[in-house]
Amino acid sequence: MQAIVDPVELSEAGARAADAADPLAHCRERFRFPRIDGREVVYLTGNSLGLQPRGAPDAVIQELDDWARLGVLGHHDARDPWLTYHEQFRQPLATLVGALPHEVVAMNSLTVNLHLLMVSFYRPTPERFKIVIEGGAFPSDSYAAQTQASHHGFDPREAVVVVGPRVGEATIRTDDLEELLEREGDSIALVMLSGVNYLTGQWFEMERITRSARAHGCVVGWDLAHAVGNVPMRLHEWDVDFAVWCSYKYLNAGPGAVAGAFVHERHARAGLPRFAGWWGNDPSTRFEMQPDFVPREDADGWQLSNPPILSLAPLKASLAVFGEVGIEALRAKSVRLTGFMEGLLAERAGGRIAVNTPADPAQRGAQLSLVVKGAGRETRDRLEQAGVIVDFREPNVIRAAPAPLYVSYADVWRFVETLQSVLT
Repeated sequence: MQAIVDPVELSEAGARAADAADPLAHCRERFRFPRIDGREVVYLTGNSLGLQPRGAPDAVIQELDDWARLGVLGHHDARDPWLTYHEQFRQPLATLVGALPHEVVAMNSLTVNLHLLMVSFYRPTPERFKIVIEGGAFPSDSYAAQTQASHHGFDPREAVVVVGPRVGEATIRTDDLEELLEREGDSIALVMLSGVNYLTGQWFEMERITRSARAHGCVVGWDLAHAVGNVPMRLHEWDVDFAVWCSYKYLNAGPGAVAGAFVHERHARAGLPRFAGWWGNDPSTRFEMQPDFVPREDADGWQLSNPPILSLAPLKASLAVFGEVGIEALRAKSVRLTGFMEGLLAERAGGRIAVNTPADPAQRGAQLSLVVKGAGRETRDRLEQAGVIVDFREPNVIRAAPAPLYVSYADVWRFVETLQSVLT
């Protein structure tokens, strides 16, 4: 069932009126927009790289200044001491993913975290060894699943089970996933899907899938690269085993920014195998420099090294905005903004465009994936020349992400007007 929202009039005047009434319109001023030919762009690629928060440079400069002023003493004496720097991210990240603070940690990069947690949570046996991923998963997920299966001595062609859409459809039905679990659940060790698929923008029914997979004895992990900061989640309540994410997309922490991970608290004292590093050691004995690893009994226990301060600083600036606004308010605007884009596209360019993203707002976030007849990279290039930045994926998909923190209704109007002009 589609969410009921107050529709925006499909006109430029409707866009202006919606912006004037938008309670989150002020957030736009907290970010810096690129310019083309002196004009601020329409930026619809927050699902690839979010915009820079205006507070990010000051946050980084503070740490550079403290480094220059204090040297190693900054670990204890910096204005934001480096020794405990990463701990301030627990609560805001936990709020975004629906976790308890001790279940989340900001560390490493997404694929590193994925491998680290698969070491603990993918424990195949001759009878139960398969990994379920979705068709069209981001390549890193596929690479990780294949190489983890190979590492344990299994043929990836047998161990990695790819679930795709039905013939003639663009997205995956939850019923088909549940049918697979019913049929092969006893042989499935791990179900590892994207919260939101990067290509289609489909938001999977995470709670339902998690419940079904765990009922069949499967471990459940989620790649939240395109979900965190985009859609509300309840990882703890849904009893998810683990999750990973990056922070340079909807979380706006900058290129290659530090990533994050979730480990449900029921695993904290389970003695799971892991690849250990000294920052995951019990902090009460960490600096005794003993050779035996004593893991922290929370998500921090999966850390390897001390936190990357200069990479974390921009995330602090971005999370401050999320903390002021809240994911539920962002979600409400996202549903309305994305619906406005969809309505305009259907009215003004429907003959040339098919939308691969589900029409039901409950099954998508702030993204529409547009299959454009006859389009190629030159279509993306012409949009860019006209001041509209979108993402293109072969062979003919334009991904447009109206991130509600900084995209306006007027931006969406301008995008559709420009696209229509480019296509005609």
